Amino acid sequence: MDVWRRNPISHSPAAPSQQQQQQQQQQQQQQQQKSRSPAPFAKKPKPKRAVSTRMVAGMWWFFTLIMISSYTANLAAFLTVERMDSPIESAEDLAKQTKIKYGALRGGSTAAFFRDSNFSTYQRMWSFMESARPSVFTASNIEGVERVVKGKGSYAFLMESTSIEYVIERNCELTQVGGMLDSKGYGIAMPPNSPFRTAISGAVLKLQEEGKLHILKTRWWKEKRGGGSCRDDTSKSSSTANELGLANVGGVFVVLMGGMGVACVIAVCEFVWKSRKVAVEERVSP
Repeated sequence: MDVWRRNPISHSPAAPSQQQQQQQQQQQQQQQQKSRSPAPFAKKPKPKRAVSTRMVAGMWWFFTLIMISSYTANLAAFLTVERMDSPIESAEDLAKQTKIKYGALRGGSTAAFFRDSNFSTYQRMWSFMESARPSVFTASNIEGVERVVKGKGSYAFLMESTSIEYVIERNCELTQVGGMLDSKGYGIAMPPNSPFRTAISGAVLKLQEEGKLHILKTRWWKEKRGGGSCRDDTSKSSSTANELGLANVGGVFVVLMGGMGVACVIAVCEFVWKSRKVAVEERVSP
């Protein structure tokens, strides 16, 4: 008896066709191209600057600009005043130059001082005054003052310091240059063996000790008869450049502090508004 065994038929997968292979290759190439192509990118947004920050920066730049401008202007004024200063500061400066003429009252005590002096500088000045043409001597102090005013810096008049103080208190175009060349006092002439000599000397010393002579000089030199009229002009038109003080730049500091205060208020308002906005977005009660 023959036994027939049925062997199961194994089905092997059919080989892909050429068209399917081409499609698979195209899909692989497309995938490779997608993986190699750069990914799209977006520009990073700039951080937003708050209004308060901009105000602080603006106020600070404004403060810096004003301070630099003030310093530059004051420096320029200082350098200009230095160039405008008079080159004559003393009798020695007069003796060293010949451009500015100088003279004194003819036959007066000042001319006698230069004539009889043993100091080389004063002797040289006296020789210059004697040899100057036209003559630099005057017949009166008033004529010498008028000559100085008309000369406009080309002539200097030498006279007693007391007379100079009296004149410059009333004529604002004139000024005293340097200090005193010599120190001498005034006296009252009296006959020999006068009985009033001791009494008058004692009275004068008493007035001097009590300060009444100084009071009288201040009254008649700086207060009466037009005295002191040049005091305000001298303070306003000073020949020296004043340094910058707090009174000059105080307003800039006030503006800076005010701007900082306003910026702080705006910053608080922005913080409160931002907090409420975030709370509303997250549906959380403020």
